[in-house]
Amino acid sequence: MYKTVLVPIDISENELTQRVVTHVEALAKLHDTYVHFVTVLPSYPYYTTLGVTYPAGLPDIEEMKRNTSAAFTEVIKRFNLPEDRVMPHIMTGTPKEQILKLADSLDADLIIIGSHRPSATTFLLGSNAAAVVRHATCSVLVVR
Repeated sequence: MYKTVLVPIDISENELTQRVVTHVEALAKLHDTYVHFVTVLPSYPYYTTLGVTYPAGLPDIEEMKRNTSAAFTEVIKRFNLPEDRVMPHIMTGTPKEQILKLADSLDADLIIIGSHRPSATTFLLGSNAAAVVRHATCSVLVVR
């Protein structure tokens, strides 16, 4: 039923990652599932939409990817999954857009995403999980 599952991971949000572990593992055991993990490094244009500026210049994206790779690998190891069924992806851009783009390119059957409880901030600004739910062309499991 779920052959291809996409799991977005924010490596700075350990609590959200821990919430999705049991769901991903249980689903993978029920089906012959390939699990694609993705972490998205926000690009400079994304930060500027949040009002963040860089006085000394732009961060080096390739260096950020290298630094993120080791931490991302450690996060993925928390999941008890066969190595041949796990595919990591590190992308840059707007998180919600890159998650949706990857889900479409993989023809994902399901996205499993962790989310914080709604607050005034997410009500006014929205969240990545909310955008993924609204715009995904596949089913989405939001874990709180």
